[in-house]
Amino acid sequence: MKTKLKKLSDQTIVITGASSGIGLVTARQAAKAGAKLVLAARSEQALRQLTQELNNQGCEAIYVVADVSKQADVKRIAREAKQKFGSFDTWVNNAGVSIYGKVVNESIDDMRQLFETNFWGLVYGSLEATEHLRHRGGAIINVGSVLSDVTAILQTMYSASKHAVKGFTDGLRTELEMEDAPISVTLIQPAAIDTPYPLNAKNYMDKVPQHAPPAYAPETVADAILSSATSPQRNVLVGGAGKLFKGMEQWTPALLDKFMEEAFAPMTKSDEADHRNRPSGLYEGAGQLQERGNYPGRTREISTYTKAKLNPAATAAIVAGTGLAVAAIVSAFSKDGGKGNGSDKGHKKAADQPADQSKSPKAATGQSSTTVATVAGADNVQDTGKGANGDGRAPRAGSAKATPDDVRGPGADKANSGKQPGSKS
Repeated sequence: MKTKLKKLSDQTIVITGASSGIGLVTARQAAKAGAKLVLAARSEQALRQLTQELNNQGCEAIYVVADVSKQADVKRIAREAKQKFGSFDTWVNNAGVSIYGKVVNESIDDMRQLFETNFWGLVYGSLEATEHLRHRGGAIINVGSVLSDVTAILQTMYSASKHAVKGFTDGLRTELEMEDAPISVTLIQPAAIDTPYPLNAKNYMDKVPQHAPPAYAPETVADAILSSATSPQRNVLVGGAGKLFKGMEQWTPALLDKFMEEAFAPMTKSDEADHRNRPSGLYEGAGQLQERGNYPGRTREISTYTKAKLNPAATAAIVAGTGLAVAAIVSAFSKDGGKGNGSDKGHKKAADQPADQSKSPKAATGQSSTTVATVAGADNVQDTGKGANGDGRAPRAGSAKATPDDVRGPGADKANSGKQPGSKS
């Protein structure tokens, strides 16, 4: 049975993790397109404020305070969506949490909690949506990651959970296809996205986490999600840099390992000191209507790769461009011997220099640590912003540079409540 999806203005869309980052931007864009919205997250104050904002703009929206790691809460999201709107057409499983640090130092309780949210929360949502959409049709959109295929050093458990998300999503899709159910099942795989994700993560490092370059705007993911809500997609990789990582994983895995160890890991740490077990979003809601996070480099506002991927006619061009890009990154990293300085400052300096200067011996310092961000072919885009606020443009609502006070919820981890790190009540 061919899956027929409605246009956005005729849809009711459920979005989990709607209080910040990708979920927040997706909600705002869907509202502008005329969709009715069911917004779910753990942060009630943020949800109430967002719902009021969207209703004031003429959108019909409700919110449900829910923790997707609890199946009863997910069932309640579906129930309230049907009570308010009679039905829903698209379910977006976006809620997620992360942990930064060496996996051998992390508590088992923290690891389990991450999987409860990232994997089981997505499973619960997918099953609720499948039950409702099996006969009426619609879309299930699961937000995975490029880390569904590649593992990021110092984000091991997050990567593992996203691998599991891909396995589940692919299996659900094929089973529904086998029974000819009119449901489109899509896996969205973002590269690094400039959201409060690193700041809301449980951190075991001595420095505040940040994204390694390049990072893309959350709008790039929202575009892919909403496109998949109207036109069936199997999977959508957001950001050309993610394609490069996948190419290295397939063709030069040893080189990718060396890159992760010597370049990616240092770039994951900001210059700001942090302490273990600070408040995070692992156990408590941390969303405060922030779209952007603490990424220090130039945020890529568009991804030409993803735009082309969503246009089937451009597939041949994508394949050709990706081959050239992967060859370039392998060549650049190999020449440097994998000995980058790991500094994003080197990235910005090199990026701001003319092409002939960037080839000089002096400019070559730190080349391997920034190749993914600067190699030709990753994404032929014009950077229009720098960091969270942008360079030369006024901050907009939800886009101000995130600080610990801005993006962390009032509640600390359960680990801070007089118990041993990572313990659960």
